[in-house]
Amino acid sequence: MELISALKFLKLHQVPEAWVDAVWNSEFTERQPLDDTIEEQLTASGDEAFRNLYECLLTYAADGQSVSSVGTLQNIWAILVEDRVSVKSLVAVLSFFVLTGKDKVADTQQRVSSLHAASLYLLLLGIPGSIANKVFHEVLLDTCSDLSSHCWPHDSGKKRKRDGLKTSQTEGKRSKPQQKGTPDMEVDEEEEEELYFSGVDLLKIRDAVFLLVQTLLRLLQTFSLKGRPQSASNCTQIFSKLLYFEPVLGHFNFAAVQDITKLRSVPEMAFHGLQLLCSPKHGNQRESLRRVFHCLLYVILMMNKGNRGKPPLLVISQAILSTRDQAIHFVCHLVDELKQLALPFLHILLQHICFQMVEKSEFRIHGAQAVGMLTSEMTSTDYACFIKWLFNLSRHSKMVCRLFSVDVVMVLLEQPERRPGECKEPDLACFLPHKFLIQSMLFAQQMDESPTVQGHALSCLAQCLELPSLDVTRAIHDLFSATGTQTLLDGETTEGILTSQPTQKTYHSLPFRTVEISSTESFGCDARENTTLLLQHVKDSKTNVRKSALQALVSLMKHAVIPMSWENLTTLSERCRDPAVSVRKKALQCMGDLLVAKPDCSMVQKAWLQGVVPALADSENSVQDKALEALDQLVLSQVKPYSASCHLDISQKLTWDLLCLLCHKCQNLSPYFSRAFTIWSKQDKFTPTFITNLISHTKADHAEGAWLFLSKAVVLSPRLPYGKILEAWDNMISSKDENVTTCCHILSVMGNIAAYLNEDTKDRIVDDLMSWLKTFNLALEVISAAVETLYHLGRSDDIKQTQAFLNQHGGELLSLCEGYLSSVILTEKGAENLNEELMVKHLHTLGVVSLHCPAEVGKRTVLLVESVLTIHSDKLAECPEELPASLPLSQFKANSLPSRVKAHAVITLGKLCLQHEELVQKYLPVFARELEVGTDVAVRNNLVVVMCDLCVRYTTIVDHYIPNISACLRDDEAVIREQTLIMLTNLLQEDFVKWKGSLFFRFMVVLVDPVPVISSEKLKFSLKGVQYREKRFQIYRFLLEHFTDAQRFHITNKISQTVLACFVDKELPLDADGAEMLSETFNILSLKEMKLQAISAPAGVMAGEETEEENMATMAKAVVQAAQKKVVSQVQKKAFIENTVPLIISLKILLEQKRSPALRDLMTYLQVTMQDYRNEVTEFFSGDEQLMAELEFALRTAEKEREMEEQMDTCTLTGDGKTPTAQVSVQDSPIRCRPLLSVSFATPQPPRPSCLSLGQSQTVRRTNRSRQEEPVKLITLEGTVIPQGGENDRAISTPKGGSVNLTFDEGVSAIFSDQGTSLVRETDVLNVQPNEQQASRLRQWNVQSPLCKKKIKKIKNLAK
Repeated sequence: MELISALKFLKLHQVPEAWVDAVWNSEFTERQPLDDTIEEQLTASGDEAFRNLYECLLTYAADGQSVSSVGTLQNIWAILVEDRVSVKSLVAVLSFFVLTGKDKVADTQQRVSSLHAASLYLLLLGIPGSIANKVFHEVLLDTCSDLSSHCWPHDSGKKRKRDGLKTSQTEGKRSKPQQKGTPDMEVDEEEEEELYFSGVDLLKIRDAVFLLVQTLLRLLQTFSLKGRPQSASNCTQIFSKLLYFEPVLGHFNFAAVQDITKLRSVPEMAFHGLQLLCSPKHGNQRESLRRVFHCLLYVILMMNKGNRGKPPLLVISQAILSTRDQAIHFVCHLVDELKQLALPFLHILLQHICFQMVEKSEFRIHGAQAVGMLTSEMTSTDYACFIKWLFNLSRHSKMVCRLFSVDVVMVLLEQPERRPGECKEPDLACFLPHKFLIQSMLFAQQMDESPTVQGHALSCLAQCLELPSLDVTRAIHDLFSATGTQTLLDGETTEGILTSQPTQKTYHSLPFRTVEISSTESFGCDARENTTLLLQHVKDSKTNVRKSALQALVSLMKHAVIPMSWENLTTLSERCRDPAVSVRKKALQCMGDLLVAKPDCSMVQKAWLQGVVPALADSENSVQDKALEALDQLVLSQVKPYSASCHLDISQKLTWDLLCLLCHKCQNLSPYFSRAFTIWSKQDKFTPTFITNLISHTKADHAEGAWLFLSKAVVLSPRLPYGKILEAWDNMISSKDENVTTCCHILSVMGNIAAYLNEDTKDRIVDDLMSWLKTFNLALEVISAAVETLYHLGRSDDIKQTQAFLNQHGGELLSLCEGYLSSVILTEKGAENLNEELMVKHLHTLGVVSLHCPAEVGKRTVLLVESVLTIHSDKLAECPEELPASLPLSQFKANSLPSRVKAHAVITLGKLCLQHEELVQKYLPVFARELEVGTDVAVRNNLVVVMCDLCVRYTTIVDHYIPNISACLRDDEAVIREQTLIMLTNLLQEDFVKWKGSLFFRFMVVLVDPVPVISSEKLKFSLKGVQYREKRFQIYRFLLEHFTDAQRFHITNKISQTVLACFVDKELPLDADGAEMLSETFNILSLKEMKLQAISAPAGVMAGEETEEENMATMAKAVVQAAQKKVVSQVQKKAFIENTVPLIISLKILLEQKRSPALRDLMTYLQVTMQDYRNEVTEFFSGDEQLMAELEFALRTAEKEREMEEQMDTCTLTGDGKTPTAQVSVQDSPIRCRPLLSVSFATPQPPRPSCLSLGQSQTVRRTNRSRQEEPVKLITLEGTVIPQGGENDRAISTPKGGSVNLTFDEGVSAIFSDQGTSLVRETDVLNVQPNEQQASRLRQWNVQSPLCKKKIKKIKNLAK
């Protein structure tokens, strides 16, 4: 009687029988209108009534699970019959509540009641005898099971009611009551937006959902879904959606047999429900596993699988990641439990994870981790089979597949290596070692056609050496080290690597070669080739490839895989001046990492200085900041107090090693280094404590570095302990073995503090300097520094006083120099007993001092210096006449002075000219002539330096001799060419020289010089002739690649108006030279670099390959680029019609009359140009019908040839000629073959693309080449055999009724579609069989498409 009492609130006796019949007749698909009074009484029912009824039914359901309760099993149905309670009416009333709460505008109470009613129905259905009493209805079962997705407000918290004064109870209701008789009436969006659920409301709904899911689990424990595949599929989808219902912490214990009453969260119950569905009670376990794995696929991929279309990505959050991790652990649990039954579906799941992965890096990282966790559950044989499939995936035409295969390899490398002996199939054993993953799948991707894949593969290669795996390190050593090949992995044999079975037929197409292990020389060649490839990638045209190659290069050098050679280090440091800002930053970071790893290597230290220090003058502030930060960290912050009793740590020793290098081998970096001090001084880095610490190092072994630092710091921070500096000065004057560099720095410090010294101290130092200089025993660098210090000591506010000081002391030095030169030049045997070193020092002193006191330089002094370069004569003192300036110095009688003395005399004479313009007028033509006919390399090299220095001060005078200077760019001596290039480049940058005359063309020839440092032509600047055609076009392409679209547009029009028009107007003769010029003009216009990027580049790829991120920014950019392309195309089209077409028509007539060979190049140019205007040929050339017809024919012919070539590349005709098939092999791989050394391969190499005929036009050749490089779009299967019943096995993404779209040649997914059912036969995975095995197998599976048939028809027509 308690049950009957609990049923009263449902008003079963008052419900009309006609209404009940209508509900059942409608198959519970829509809510039938009920009498107003009864409906009000039903809706007035509270949660308590539903809970009481649930408790009563739960008693019968619990008793029904007991074996000894046979009497009770009949009791519930007997009670209902006895009290005249219609089961049919009970189900109908419960459905009324269910359908009411399913409505989108249902309030909180309606949703809770709906969930309770659904729980009651499921509980009633689980009581034995329910089917006999006609309780079961499949539609109502599915509706109740999926009710949580309708009743739970997914957008709760986002929809707020406008009237904030209403209470929680009223906020849960609709703003307008639903009109009777129209239950399906649509509600305006404004009314839907007014729905609001408070926290209390959401808690009520959540508890009701929890009860519903718990009841569904009770049902699945007793109620079998065998024979009801649709319901089983619906339950699987329901549970997969409930995984996201609420966030959970920690991991679930799937292994323990759990009581459902102990499950505390909805996702935990959902996983338990999926596990129940995989039991034999609910049908074929294979089918159940397929459904479960299919749903979990999108949980792992973090996608929202809808009914149709591409599944969108979920927003990654901690809750989403937690659910994904739980799903992976659940799959691993199922595989552990079901073993061989689940393994085939694990393979399929892994395949679809890999193939459906998106390009976003965050999703790829998580996806690769999932693959790694799932493969850990595999045996070695199954693992090897998957690696074989993954190897083929790494050759797929989709870039994201190749990209993701690299991510998977990196995760698999972190796992312990599986030994070949663990594999039961010998043919698959070669896929187990990490060596295969690294060499065949990771390193091979560096030759991929996609820069994104290349860069990612190189970046991962760098990360491999950081892994704590000896096998990984050994495999990488085998790639780059000639000696590393002798160390084999345990269990490896030569035959296992080189003797490949049919399953390994794609091995030969790898860009690196498998070689005989016994041949050390052969592998050494391969190692050198791999290193060369890596260095080429460092200079790749794509930014991301260069960055990744830098990272890989540094990693290989850090771990001593490749030698720490100066060539490799220079390549690395040069990238610090890369055109791309991001590459420069990456190079600075890589240099820092390498220096930290190898702090004791002097070559690394030097390379670091040459890369980082010049970056202080970078045009990008962020690069400057990064370089300054590196110097601050490694140099400035490591200056600590020095103590002879304490040893320097590694960081401090590195600091002083770097400073010592700046003193010696890297002195040219001093100007850049000074910029750092300017910034540090503004940051108040040079505190008194810091200066004291720095001075403490001046007595250490590395004192030269301390003086260097002090010489630059004192300029900006003169607060020094002058006593210690003067003490160092006295020690230097008295010492005879002082280091030259240290002396220069001490002199620099003395000059900078001169203003703070008293007069007595200054006089003493001046006397010391003069006595020191008069000895002429100082090094040339010390002489220059001493004269500069002398100037600082005599400088005062009064300019005349300063000049008088300089004239006094400088005059003394000049008199000594003049006297010595006279003794050598004017005496009869002066040159015979010449001290070359002393002569050089006198000349150098004369030149340096003359700059400070030009008034003290007399004509005699100038003639003496001139005589060093010309003739020895004892009559020079009495000769009043000057030497004739029209003759070169070398045309006089040669003297016996050494070449080094003459070279220094040129520099000294140049310094004299700087202060006397009349000397410039006199000697400049002599210098120019000497550059042409002189034979002394040192003299001519210094003449270039002198003339370029004179250009700074006497720009107008020297400007006439710029052609003489630029002619040295073609000098026979490389040192002179290099010096000339450097000096002229500086003058051009400072705007002292303009681009005019032949200067520009001579600079362009520098690009093709055989000496890499100079890159200029040896003999002549002229590149005229067929033999120089490639060099000319190399220059053309270089210029066009750096043009903007506006410049390309203007240069095209200018060529038309200044070249083509001149031939049309007969201003240029159409002779042999004219025809050659015209042919070259058309070839230039046909270059792909001449096309406007806005038209030729596809949307989103104008700046290089970008990731395929599906976001609004990318879409907006694509729209803008499409609009820009349209506008630019119209402008170019108008210019072509108005300016070029008339000239082309006239030229064609003229060339036909002359029968000129340039006519062929004209037609080639038209073919290239009209590809962009294929349908407008008639419009363009309506004035010349013959030309129009010829051009149409040429275009049609080219298109047919391209289609034929494409078909031959992508299709293989079967014997009957009906079905073109293309097998996805490694020959179709996007990985490019390396164009390097020609060496013998131990493995067959892929055939090269067939060469086209020589008569084929450039357009067709270029088009075919691009076609050959495209990945195969149409992918069908050749030689695939279907087992019996296999035609029903389809991939997840394949719609029912369509042919299987096979994307790999190693296996076909057997996960079925959700839209129908199919029974699983013996084989769920279709494998590709070798051709020789087809005869013994079943019928061939021909997969055709209309597109393929159409193309075959075209081929047949062409063949006819």
